[in-house]
Amino acid sequence: MRIVRGLPSVAPERRPSAVALGVFDGVHLGHRVILGAAVAHARATGSTALACTFEPHPFEVLQPDRAPQLITTLDERLELVAACGVDGTVVLDFTRELAAVEPEAFVKDVLVDRLAARQVVVGFNHRFGRGARGDADLLRDLGGRLGFSVDVVEPLMVDGAPVSSTAIRAALGRGDLEAAARMLGRPYTLPGKVVAGAGRGRTLGFPTANIAPERPVLVAAGVYACTAEVAGQSRRAVVNIGVRPTFEEKTLAVEAYLLDFSGDLYGQTVRLVFVSRVREERRFPSLDALRAQIAADVETARRRL
Repeated sequence: MRIVRGLPSVAPERRPSAVALGVFDGVHLGHRVILGAAVAHARATGSTALACTFEPHPFEVLQPDRAPQLITTLDERLELVAACGVDGTVVLDFTRELAAVEPEAFVKDVLVDRLAARQVVVGFNHRFGRGARGDADLLRDLGGRLGFSVDVVEPLMVDGAPVSSTAIRAALGRGDLEAAARMLGRPYTLPGKVVAGAGRGRTLGFPTANIAPERPVLVAAGVYACTAEVAGQSRRAVVNIGVRPTFEEKTLAVEAYLLDFSGDLYGQTVRLVFVSRVREERRFPSLDALRAQIAADVETARRRL
């Protein structure tokens, strides 16, 4: 998939395109419907399937206090978008200057003149342009004048509710991995690099890899059964996320105990794939009690994995 970053780098398309427009944080099932519609139209008409997205998230620029914690990094987002079959993705730098562009000018200058859009696909609630004035109705009106069709994708329903990045964050925040996975269409993952820790896991008999996450941790504090992808291999793991109240600490930590593994992971990148929540985080009265609970957690994880 071709990736173009920044509007100045966007050369005019040589052939017509179908453009899926959106932020696409998480690239959940609803986003995949939008991207799939653009791909289907492009294949049917011999045009190019493009995704047009924004970085950073618009709220980070316009309303930082309301900016959501992102489900995916930009690189993860681009990889997931590519898996939907688009031919290219244009990443526009979201700035106050871009936000001030009138929606009519954005459609003509970017979508039509630069991207040669003959079809634009958006979600039902997508807004764009100065004052978020651009919406589906304005797109349809502009399409009639500028020569492109508009496909507005209605919300995808899962478990009786619309799929959204907000709903996924809420599910993760309450530890409901299964609901989040049903909306994402895949398990929630968290990448990070193994860094030096306090070494307490080894003294307890369960040496852990301390992981510095590449993005915010969205899952609730607790113990999880995961798989850990590292150096091209997938290994079963028990992952603790929390502040380690037994040791009276306050800083959030991500610790992974890889089952049936011995070796040094320091400095390596690990991708945690969350499968099941084992239990909530809690304080233990003694190290022996903590050690016994960890052993029980390991056996629970073995069964679930």
